[in-house]
Amino acid sequence: MKSNTQNAKIEAITEKTLVLGIDVGSETHYARAFDYRGIEYSKKPFKFSNTEAGFATFKEWILELKERHEKDKVVPGMERPGITGSILESFYRIMK
Repeated sequence: MKSNTQNAKIEAITEKTLVLGIDVGSETHYARAFDYRGIEYSKKPFKFSNTEAGFATFKEWILELKERHEKDKVVPGMERPGITGSILESFYRIMK
């Protein structure tokens, strides 16, 4: 029987997960942070540029939220335009 990967992905999100919603733009991106139940941690969208410096500030924001809310992993969520691949690649590069 084929396993249900959607359920596996959902089950991977626990109370220790920081969930990010990212709105991808060509030059500027916006992010919001939530817990596993959908309670928002960010008072307003976090704006960051599509530059190395922008991703550095994004990483600092994520790390600060993880510490403040005692989270041990981050799961990004974003729409699927062509640019998403490069944004997702940048996200994983900064989180290393």
